[in-house]
Amino acid sequence: MTSTEPEHIRQIRDTVRKFVETEIPRTKAIEWDATDKIPRQLLVKMGEIGITGITTPEDYGGYGRDIYGAMAVIEELSKRSIGAASLFIMAACYGAMNIYESGSEEQKRHYLPKLASGECLFSYGLSEPDVGADLATVKTRAKKNGDTLTINGTKRWCTGATLTDNIFVLARDADTDAKYKNLNMIIVPVDTPGISITPLEVIGSRGVGTTDVNFDDVTVPAENILGGAEHWNMGWGKLAGATLDVEKLEVAAMCLGNAEGALADAWAYAQEREQFGIAISGHQAIRHRLASSKAKLYAARQSLYHAAQLATDNIACGVESSMAKYMVSELAQEVCLSAQRVMGAYGCARGDGGDMERYVREALVFPIAGGSSEIQLNNIANRLGLRKK
Repeated sequence: MTSTEPEHIRQIRDTVRKFVETEIPRTKAIEWDATDKIPRQLLVKMGEIGITGITTPEDYGGYGRDIYGAMAVIEELSKRSIGAASLFIMAACYGAMNIYESGSEEQKRHYLPKLASGECLFSYGLSEPDVGADLATVKTRAKKNGDTLTINGTKRWCTGATLTDNIFVLARDADTDAKYKNLNMIIVPVDTPGISITPLEVIGSRGVGTTDVNFDDVTVPAENILGGAEHWNMGWGKLAGATLDVEKLEVAAMCLGNAEGALADAWAYAQEREQFGIAISGHQAIRHRLASSKAKLYAARQSLYHAAQLATDNIACGVESSMAKYMVSELAQEVCLSAQRVMGAYGCARGDGGDMERYVREALVFPIAGGSSEIQLNNIANRLGLRKK
């Protein structure tokens, strides 16, 4: 199909595809999924080919702020390994985008060059055991004691905490209950005394690990508040801004790549597998299933990259990013389940079944992760002013 993407995006895709073939063979992707462990060295190799600097401006050691390009990287990595895509996201998106958008100048000078080169990782510590979509109600507390902060609480679904260097911890001011005006995003080095990490067993997004992280009298300098000490209790604006909109696109790009990988395998299998004297791709039921999947992913792609271009151009895209996250995650799940049906029993087996059962497990997670489909529909209705009463 004809591509209308700029030449530099095609070059980025070619670079990542070559990287995937040399550094992420299928056997490795299967191993990382099975063990829920991915080598940190893979991020360094990403840095060597330049892709980790794609969201960092040149003044800070990167190649410019290209959200569209970052989504292309995520998509291409996700065709082979969600774990590899997650590793990239932890540096280029969680780390670089938050620091550049909201960090102090000192924080930018300290972290951005390391993030751009693939030497540094950030995780999110946002959700809690009983706090999901309503993040403004977090119970993790930060007590300000002059020039230091003391943090107590537990974070859940903290992706990559066993690999990361730092965690962005969303914590409320221990001394006030003023919702939205008592929140802080705090940079907490993962080796700080008082931090304990408990792995969680999950069906998808495996490789970098999903964890609980407990903070027991964890003390960090007040200057570790995102934006600097003077930004105490200003965390909600940093969380609910442009970076959160882009996080929805990151999830959508993973969905798209994962579904494309599933469809490519089913497409090839259908032309190799013969039943009743012909390739199964000759049976109308299979042909329609595969063609329908192609059409769905085409629509999903348009939604994702339209929003990504808006984000690159610094145009408000809250509605478009919610639409993209909703549409891509739902359509991608349909495509993966359909691809599994094409492969039949082989699509349900590990080993001889290849990657299909993993594609399906990943697809089941995405309509929940990064803000559920229901939350995205609420966002769309609310931001477009749909009357409630």
